[in-house]
Formats: sequence, C-alpha cells, structure tokens
Amino acid sequence: MSLGLRIKNLRKDKGLTQRDLASKLEIDNTTVSKWEADVYEPDTATLNKLADLFEVTADYLLGRTNNPKGYQSNMSFYGGPDHYTQDEIEEMEAALERYRAMKRRAAEQAEKDLKE
Repeated sequence: MSLGLRIKNLRKDKGLTQRDLASKLEIDNTTVSKWEADVYEPDTATLNKLADLFEVTADYLLGRTNNPKGYQSNMSFYGGPDHYTQDEIEEMEAALERYRAMKRRAAEQAEKDLKE
C-alpha cells in the first residue's frame, strides 16, 4: 500500500476531510490531495506529525511494516499469552496504549512549557 493511500485511509478513519487534516498541519489542503494521489510526499517533520496525529509509526506510513503501532505485544510475564483469554490480551494492550498516550501528552506539554 502506498504512502498516499495510507494517509487517505487513516484520515478517513479519523473522520477528517483533506481540509481538516491540512488545517491541523497548518498547510494547504491541495498538499494533502497531492500526497494522497502520490504526486508528492511529506517531508520528514511532517511525516512525524502525521504519525503522531494518526497514532501510528512513521514506518507504518512508509509501508515498512503493516503493524500501525510498531510493536509486538510481549505477554511473557505470568505464563505468556497461552494462559490469557483474547479479552484479557486486548485489555492489556489497550491499557498499554492509554499509558503510552499519557506519556506522549506529558512530553508534548513539557516541550510546550519550555517554549513559553
């Protein structure tokens, strides 16, 4: 899957129009259109912003992996995944995602505070 198609799918999954995405990135909406058509590609800084916005890795956007989160769950503690139900695994993964999002927000706030 191309970078443009991944951006388009992720944008639609978030319920955003091209104009919405462009506004969040402070760019022109024609740029988003050209990315999605694979005419242009975002620069490195914008690629990182897209990854943060869509909560995926840059490797996923670039097609280097099909795992949007970029990690494999390791449930080796307490006997490993063979001893967990699917519901338990999903809940542990969701808790880990909530924790990582909290840490990411805290780091962003700290960076924002430094700029002020």
